[in-house]
Amino acid sequence: MCPDTKEATTPGADAPENDSIVVCRNLEKHYRQGAIQVPALRGVDLEIHRGDFATLAGPSGSGKTTLLNMIGGLDYPSAGEIIVDGQDLRALTKSDLAEMRLRKIGFVFQAYNLIPVLTAAENIEFILRLQGVGSRERHERARAALADVGLEGLEDRRPSHLSGGQQQRVAVARALINRPAIVLADEPTANLDTQTAGGLIDLMADLNARHGTTFLMGTHDARVIARSRRHIELTDGRISGDELRNT
Repeated sequence: MCPDTKEATTPGADAPENDSIVVCRNLEKHYRQGAIQVPALRGVDLEIHRGDFATLAGPSGSGKTTLLNMIGGLDYPSAGEIIVDGQDLRALTKSDLAEMRLRKIGFVFQAYNLIPVLTAAENIEFILRLQGVGSRERHERARAALADVGLEGLEDRRPSHLSGGQQQRVAVARALINRPAIVLADEPTANLDTQTAGGLIDLMADLNARHGTTFLMGTHDARVIARSRRHIELTDGRISGDELRNT
């Protein structure tokens, strides 16, 4: 039976503004191709709330990755406003943005982006090392994070000795280790087989339910979309749909 749904005509209209992790107002992004300005985002208004388990979908070229990069402070908007956990990204220097990403945002990429010469635990500890966390606490937190994603006992394996699904679970643990305000995932299941992808979706949904972790996932995967509690559609750089679901 399909879940009951309702259309959110104004994104975030049913939640108080102070509940918003991300606020985008009239967001635009243009890329230059020779003498031509190519629009990637066209006046995007969006709020992501604490505890959201949300998917962001649309055809290729619709602006999904661009929007995730804007929210993550990896790219600059051409116009408009982005506020992440109360911070206006326009007011931050490059070093401030790097610090914000380190402290407040977790990233899960399609290609895993693990450091090949480091073990699973060391890949996670690397984030904590950047934060200045002491070695004993780093070890304890990294091992607890791996256990939380079902990889207890694999702490000392390097990425080349882990399956694709295991590597992506390490990436999820790494994204969560800094206790971020939001996790941004760009096509997290794209390189995984059906069974492994299903396990990863279950894992992220469980982390959202148990810890209240906020997820925004750019995806084409119908299985991820089916499990989301909020589904946002982008078309030609504009939000064309924002559906809240009772799952």
